[in-house]
Amino acid sequence: MMRPLKWNEIIGNWATLLLTTDKKGTIDLSRWGDEIDVLISSRPNGIYSNGTAGEFYTLNEDEFDVLHQIFAEKCTAAKIPFQVGASHPCPQTSLHRLQRSVQWAPSAIQVILPDWFPVTKSEAVKFLEVMAETAEGIGLILYNPPHAKRRLQPEDWTEIKGKVPQLIGLKVFDDNGAEEWYQSMRGHSEHLSVFIPGHRMASGIQRGAHGAYSNIACLNPFAAQEWYRLIETRQEAALDWEARINRFMARFIAPLIVEEHFPNHACDRFMALLGGWADVGECLRWPYRSVPAERAEAIRPQAKEIIPEFF
Repeated sequence: MMRPLKWNEIIGNWATLLLTTDKKGTIDLSRWGDEIDVLISSRPNGIYSNGTAGEFYTLNEDEFDVLHQIFAEKCTAAKIPFQVGASHPCPQTSLHRLQRSVQWAPSAIQVILPDWFPVTKSEAVKFLEVMAETAEGIGLILYNPPHAKRRLQPEDWTEIKGKVPQLIGLKVFDDNGAEEWYQSMRGHSEHLSVFIPGHRMASGIQRGAHGAYSNIACLNPFAAQEWYRLIETRQEAALDWEARINRFMARFIAPLIVEEHFPNHACDRFMALLGGWADVGECLRWPYRSVPAERAEAIRPQAKEIIPEFF
């Protein structure tokens, strides 16, 4: 059985699980297990489920339970820290997911704020208080991305942390790396693990963040973990990797979102296809658009020239 982690133990590169589906959206449990095995073998700081790339909002409750039973058993056996995403746009469903997640003794549990109608700050606190009471001593991580209906600012964190001590971390957007944001973050993150976008992990950690729930691990989890080791030991080399990673992102990934309007999680899946480390399938579940798999073949040689470490 895994023990719950404290806020200062949640650091580094955490790899995300992508949902393994066919073109009709049917989940393949065998490929799900294979993906978990590959991620475990990359020896990340931890693995998390049910992020955006895990398509948590599409899962029915039977699917959620079956997938996470496999996930928890494999991570527990391998002694790899893991976080279960109990997130759902409906707060009642999210609460029920959290109640069932406790049985797996994860290292922490991720949640989002209720998502159909934006909550006030007091409603956000009320939501997190009930989730924390139900978590039986397991810490909460709040996933608060740019597309959240209620985006919290660093000055909100201190107030919420004071009322919900079981909140031990956040996954947030760092305002494209703006120094003003990092100054505010450093002033409002006492006893909180703050994770920033994966492609800015080196410069983010240098300025006070603790790690990343990593989109870059979607491209290659082994290389992403090697990058974190460089961040710990050879900072100049790690920043060189970051510059080239962001060159790759600007050239091949950002245009998919900005110009072609693919959803962010379609790009996470596309990076997994590009990296070729696991058979996760090319298609998001209906109704979301997916980047055609053949594009990966077309750009792989150019991407390899920029960041050969990831291929």
